[in-house]
Amino acid sequence: MENSGNSISTARHETLTEEIKNNFYVLDYLFDIRLGKALSKDVLSLIDRVYFRSELVGFDEKDYPKRNNPERPLIFASNHSGMAFPWDGMIFINRVHELKNYGSDAVRPLTAPMLSASVLMNPYQIKHFWKKVGGAVDATTLNFETLMHQNDFNVMIYPEGVPGIGKGFNRRYQLQKLSTSMVRMAIKYRTDIVPVAVVNGEYINPYTYSSSAVNKIANALGIPFLPLGLITPFILLFPWIFYMGFPAKLTFVMGKRIKPYEMTEKSFEEMTYDDFRVIADKIHAQMQAELTEAEQKYGKKPYRLGEHFKLLFKYFKYFPYTVPIGWPLLFAEFERVRVKKQDFESPLKLGWGSALRIILQNPFVLSYYIPILGWIPLAIRGFRKVKEPIPTQRKYK
Repeated sequence: MENSGNSISTARHETLTEEIKNNFYVLDYLFDIRLGKALSKDVLSLIDRVYFRSELVGFDEKDYPKRNNPERPLIFASNHSGMAFPWDGMIFINRVHELKNYGSDAVRPLTAPMLSASVLMNPYQIKHFWKKVGGAVDATTLNFETLMHQNDFNVMIYPEGVPGIGKGFNRRYQLQKLSTSMVRMAIKYRTDIVPVAVVNGEYINPYTYSSSAVNKIANALGIPFLPLGLITPFILLFPWIFYMGFPAKLTFVMGKRIKPYEMTEKSFEEMTYDDFRVIADKIHAQMQAELTEAEQKYGKKPYRLGEHFKLLFKYFKYFPYTVPIGWPLLFAEFERVRVKKQDFESPLKLGWGSALRIILQNPFVLSYYIPILGWIPLAIRGFRKVKEPIPTQRKYK
């Protein structure tokens, strides 16, 4: 979403208005808030409560950020943990939605288009998962600007982009170069940026590293990157490991609000790319300092396994759905009942003996547990490009 030109012209500013009107459909045409609420209740809350045990720091009701410009959403900006399936983003967005009861103070994320491009990159191959269930919008300049014209939710952005995802364990708390897009939007619409520091997310898949040569091959297969580490060989052997993560205690720390429109004396139309870059670099310095401080305070014990095992015992009636080996079953049952049957009333039956029933009702899920050969049906389905339905137009406002 970087602008490689030297300026944002007035003509471009004017033509975007018509583009936004024609693009407003991206807000609604796949997003189903009922599925989002059901995923939270049935799946993510259980996984988070027992496995990731996330903590929000600075998000108390009295401190939760309110819009400085009532007509525009705030922009939440977070670092990437790197080298893992984006459980940290899923858990944070779920926690914020729970905290704000899916109201306008919650967030909708802009995500890398590659996450939605193939079935494989949707969790447990639930088609349209990111957009339909998570409310995600592909991270393009036009989509970002379209989100700035709605007030249903605030906006969540990961300004490091794909380089932040694949930066490797050795650079886990080194914030990568930030896109200027959030600066441009914050100045143009005079809204604040709320930084969020993610701590311990890199321990979801620890001691993994990045290779540009390997990543080029992964990109050709529709995968943003392939982490190279201790568990990489086991992904081929046991397909369910592809989506798994270790039980890192995720901590999300809210930083000091940033007002980019107060960091320049120029009007938006007068600013050049270099002007936006200077402000983005200043924001980078603040976010890096806050991230370093948060890591020093909350990153000393990334797993806290004693706490984790106590919760596993406490919620033992939900085993194996509280650990990664059971997540394919949990997501498959969610897809069968909530997505396909559109049943939002019946509770998911996850008691003892339910695993066999879920397998019989969702036979494809066995593919995750068949060593090596299980990848054949998973690859046939997973490497297909996602076919999106013809959108209906939402009225521009």
